[in-house]
Amino acid sequence: MIKEIRVARKLVPLIRSYNWVVIIITGLGILASLAEGIGISLMIPLLQSLESEAFQSNQQQGWISILESPFQSFSPEYRLAIVAVAMSVAILLKNVLVYANKGLFSWFKQQVGHRLRSSIFNRLLNINYNYLESKDSGELVNLLAGESWQVIRALEMLVNIVISVCTLVVFTVLLLLLSWRLMVIVGLLTLVISVIVQQVTHHAKALGRQTVKVNSELASLMCEGLSGMQTIRAFAREDYEQQRFDKSSNLVKKTFWQLELLYGAVDPLHEGLSTFLVVGVLVVSLLQDPTSLSAILTFMFMLYRLQPHIKLIDFYRVNLLATEGGVQAVTQFLHHDNKNHAIAGYKAFSGLQQKITFNKVNFGYSKDNSLALQNISVDIPQGKTTAIVGPSGGGKSTLIKLICRFYNVTEGEIYVDGVSLNSLNLHDWRERIAIVNQDIHIFSSTIRENIAYGKLEATEAEIIAAAKQAHAHDFIIEMPLGYDTPVGERGARLSGGQRQRLALARAIVRNPDILILDEATNALDTLSENLIQQALEVFSQERTVIVIAHRLSTIEQADQILVLKDGQIVEQGNLSQLLQNKSLFNQLYKLQYRNALPNS
Repeated sequence: MIKEIRVARKLVPLIRSYNWVVIIITGLGILASLAEGIGISLMIPLLQSLESEAFQSNQQQGWISILESPFQSFSPEYRLAIVAVAMSVAILLKNVLVYANKGLFSWFKQQVGHRLRSSIFNRLLNINYNYLESKDSGELVNLLAGESWQVIRALEMLVNIVISVCTLVVFTVLLLLLSWRLMVIVGLLTLVISVIVQQVTHHAKALGRQTVKVNSELASLMCEGLSGMQTIRAFAREDYEQQRFDKSSNLVKKTFWQLELLYGAVDPLHEGLSTFLVVGVLVVSLLQDPTSLSAILTFMFMLYRLQPHIKLIDFYRVNLLATEGGVQAVTQFLHHDNKNHAIAGYKAFSGLQQKITFNKVNFGYSKDNSLALQNISVDIPQGKTTAIVGPSGGGKSTLIKLICRFYNVTEGEIYVDGVSLNSLNLHDWRERIAIVNQDIHIFSSTIRENIAYGKLEATEAEIIAAAKQAHAHDFIIEMPLGYDTPVGERGARLSGGQRQRLALARAIVRNPDILILDEATNALDTLSENLIQQALEVFSQERTVIVIAHRLSTIEQADQILVLKDGQIVEQGNLSQLLQNKSLFNQLYKLQYRNALPNS
């Protein structure tokens, strides 16, 4: 039972708010077992009432005498009917209690399940971003959609074990009152049966952990396959991906089949061994005392009713151990000490007044890797446009992630108007930022909802105005349902340019203090890019704009340009100053325009 107790301890923190429910469920289970036990025990006076002389005999002692005494005052012609009614009432009460218990337990499971899924999702929303990037999406999806259900299953198994054990105790007490000698024999034989079942099913825990692993791997393959379908087809890798999927799916099939075999072994083992037990005890008892037929029949019937509960205890125990892997995965994820939690900050932020300052900032994605940014010291002034350029892998996007506080700096400090960024209320800070990423995410909802995501309370007029400013209105009104057109998974029904315009409209409707454009026009043709640039010039007035661009033509009007290479700022200034330096920026600028000359 040590393994079962270990799983139970992991579940206790998840149901601490519902201790009262567990107490009521257990109490109802005990009352239902007691009602059933008493109803079965009434078989003794029922059978003896068929023979008046046997019923009126005063030789019965103990529990049997207590059962008979309430009916001795009734005349023989009514006694049988009264005992039958009493039995029926007891059994009816038992079923009412069982139904009430099931209803309460069903509500309990759904409540805990909802809170658990909500807690996991809340944790995903608030943990450090580097933790999310270090995990496969399939693993996280499996945790939220799969292993959370395993926890609920574990909880169900645990409560059922408690109820079955309570039933076992109640029936054992009644059987002891009927015949303690027979009960001792039955108890020893039952213990032997349970040990045999445990030996047969001892692999359940290891298989349970294996199911978590293979499920996560299959979920990762499914996510990759769905998101990378275009790449798969473009490289004609359908057969290769099918083989990978089939291999993983087969492993899931094999693991769950082995687990089902273990589950299935519990029932026939108990059924077969218990049958020999019941028949053996009945034969031995009748040979010793043929006159106590009614008591022995009642004992055997109660024992027969008890056997399923003993069998279920082993069944629930095997299932509980099988869920330990899922319980372990969920509880570890929800534990705050095993990963950094995003610090919310305590100072309110009402808007950028002066500048964002990087003061000797170093940053590495992990302790084992080299620094992605080194000794960054720069001011980003309010109301100005700051462009960030440089070779790929130079640290441009990392700089943006630090400003958005997706990560915390490794060394140094970022200040906002002289106040540490980490001390600002994170929600207040991000509410003042709008970002259009290089990797645009469009939600699988309508066009209207995607634009309004930038400002949930946006009016219809604000949404349309933002769409017009982003040059998205024209293609939107041509859609089948206009602004109410569903865009499909990640905007699959839209072109790359259309998705980018929606993302721009989402940023515009937000009306942010700080606008961040990470390759915001890279999917647009030259004409559309010029239109967007014109719109951004108007929208960017008196606004702090940070632009990452490979097309140097998009940042010619920037107030300052930062050139990053290998995580360091190697140049800084406006366009004319950087061109005069005849350094890296000058080389990039000339190279890009030289390549463009044949097409001009």
